[in-house]
Amino acid sequence: MNAIEIFDSSSNANSSAWIVVNDGVMGGKSQSTFHLGAEGNAIFEGAVSLENNGGFCSVKLDAKALDLSNSNVFTIRMKGDGKEYQFRVKSKKEDSHSYIYHFQTSGNWENIEIPIIELYPSFRGKKLDLPNYDGSNLEEVAFLIGNKQEEKFQLLISKIEAT
Repeated sequence: MNAIEIFDSSSNANSSAWIVVNDGVMGGKSQSTFHLGAEGNAIFEGAVSLENNGGFCSVKLDAKALDLSNSNVFTIRMKGDGKEYQFRVKSKKEDSHSYIYHFQTSGNWENIEIPIIELYPSFRGKKLDLPNYDGSNLEEVAFLIGNKQEEKFQLLISKIEAT
């Protein structure tokens, strides 16, 4: 099966397509940036603050609508910092809920494999009584860090694809 490319930092060298959304939307003080690094990888980095009931940083990419119903796995080529992150997708950009999968990074370059069917629906941290993601439509991907602690973070992203 051919991989469906969602993001490749070497060919999608436009970091402005990604939008940072931090807890400032709710009064928090967390800060993050998303940019392309000197080696050509996308870099999502910043500092999570718990001040003013904050506690998360995220970045999202509006993807062209993709049908992933014949795919089983998202594969993300990345280098994390040993922290836990969330990979999030939306079937429709305007949906209030996201489908979420938690993953742990090792501190080394690695391929994180995320079974599509294991992404569960959630809104503001609450699991919803809806079916898990089925891959029939994809319009947004995102990364979020929110581990209920103040921490600096850095996630390098090379590629996101579905197979």
